[in-house]
Amino acid sequence: MTVSSPSEPARTTPGITRRSALKAGALAGAAVGTSALAGRSAIVSAAAGGGGGAVGAPAVGDVFQHGVASGDPMPDRVILWTRVTSSPEAVPGSGLGAPVAVGWEVALDPGFATIVRSGSIVTDAGRDHTVKFDCTGLAPDRWYHYRFRALGQTSPSGRTRTAPADGTLPVTGRWRIGVVSCSNWEAGYFSGYRHLEARGDLDAIIELGDYIYEYGHGEYTGKFGAVRPHDPAHDIVTLADYRIRLAQYRTDPDLQSLHAHVPWIVTWDDHELADNNWAHGAANHSPEQGPFEDRKAASWQAYFEWMPVRPEALRDGGHLYRRLRWGSLAEISMLDLRSYRSEEPGRFDGHAIDVTGTMTGADQFEWLARGLSSSTARWNVIGNSVMFSPVLLPPLEPRTTAALTELLGAPREGITYNPDQWDGYAGERRRLMEVIRTAGTRNTVFLTGDIHTSWAIEVPFEAANYPGAGVGAIEFVTPSITSNNIDDMLNLPEGNPLSQTAQAALSQLNRHVRCVDLDRHGFTVVEFTTDYAHADFWAVVAREEPNSGAYPLASWRSRHGTDQLEPVGPLP
Repeated sequence: MTVSSPSEPARTTPGITRRSALKAGALAGAAVGTSALAGRSAIVSAAAGGGGGAVGAPAVGDVFQHGVASGDPMPDRVILWTRVTSSPEAVPGSGLGAPVAVGWEVALDPGFATIVRSGSIVTDAGRDHTVKFDCTGLAPDRWYHYRFRALGQTSPSGRTRTAPADGTLPVTGRWRIGVVSCSNWEAGYFSGYRHLEARGDLDAIIELGDYIYEYGHGEYTGKFGAVRPHDPAHDIVTLADYRIRLAQYRTDPDLQSLHAHVPWIVTWDDHELADNNWAHGAANHSPEQGPFEDRKAASWQAYFEWMPVRPEALRDGGHLYRRLRWGSLAEISMLDLRSYRSEEPGRFDGHAIDVTGTMTGADQFEWLARGLSSSTARWNVIGNSVMFSPVLLPPLEPRTTAALTELLGAPREGITYNPDQWDGYAGERRRLMEVIRTAGTRNTVFLTGDIHTSWAIEVPFEAANYPGAGVGAIEFVTPSITSNNIDDMLNLPEGNPLSQTAQAALSQLNRHVRCVDLDRHGFTVVEFTTDYAHADFWAVVAREEPNSGAYPLASWRSRHGTDQLEPVGPLP
């Protein structure tokens, strides 16, 4: 997604930028609970200020400066992760440092009195001294505690859990998850992560992309400038660059602590690599930065080294998209919407939007279609990095759209304001909606990031004939942790009249949009039970404040079998 700082000139890129898109749309405190982890004090000492010698940077000599993490929980296994700093010079991206043997332990209790699994693994500079492995032999639907040992030091302890056994309901009767996206280091502090950890009631975190941002210092800041500087100070391009940037984000104490608190299920969007990237290029990649394929390979390698995700090597035929189950209650398909997509079409290129363009690539689309058609889960959840639902200015009745299509070559569903999301690939979206219609299930929920704002949407089969043509799914779009949204781009306070007018216009022109907030930063908590899918949208008070409070913004629920949204009170 294309972005620029309010105090910096926007980059010139082909097509419409996210900033101008959101502007076009505009113009048409809770207290923090007690930490659930005994190891948080050790994590917090790892620095809010970040790399490059900033105040509070991790102390030289600390072996486990970047914390611990877990991810991709299954009934009998979970990914465990850490990084070791083997010597003062063996900093991330340096390529320096000797191999290190790292021991690990998994226990049933936080005091590690009952250790159920243990072992050791060797890491080296070839994988940036990261440690990541699949810890197998675990029992289903159970919490575990884990830690690492190396060079005479013990890591902070982490807490993780396994999924319920296939075909069984979770013992709690629910799957409660935090949903996050778009955390820009320079725009603010990651207080939303702290509030998610403080709840103590989450089973997992679903991270939907833009975990890091690739921009250099000052290129994409918050409303009041850079809150804290990026390291390196330039656009990241090389393998060393991506490793350094990922490592810097992992020094954030709230990010570290949430990783240590629950398993994460992640996918990437564009900024893990480069803005608005597609299979063979990106909006902000220039020839002076070298071959794009080299940059892509570097970002991929660093991502798989630093993130607690199961696939290892896309270059060897693997892929990031994958499917996980939470017993019989939910099945989540995490999509990769960057690696295989065709180039973003022009806003009036109806042939590309309706016929030739692909968001997923053929293999991923068939994999997704087969999964949706064969699923026996109560809820089919799709981890989706860019907005799926049509958002048009305005949606037109079919005859008018047909005339425009013939006259202008406009897409069949109308003129989109943002062809980087599924609106730019409307033909493939229609094919996926037909898969959902044919499957005959009324239980599909898209969880989405990318657009920095909060939305609750009934996904229509035909936007211009809503609700007459029916609804096929629900979509919850989570706000950004820190990345800019409408009020930041307009340099106005949150809740300003322009934003409020835009919200009303979007809902009126797109009647399937039941709720939208364009100004607040925060996170979403989503709960699935046999009866409903429920989303609580939360906002942080001020992303510029490291200890910011948070408050509930809105709550929406879809009862199973209805594909309809209703406003409700927040979860207890």
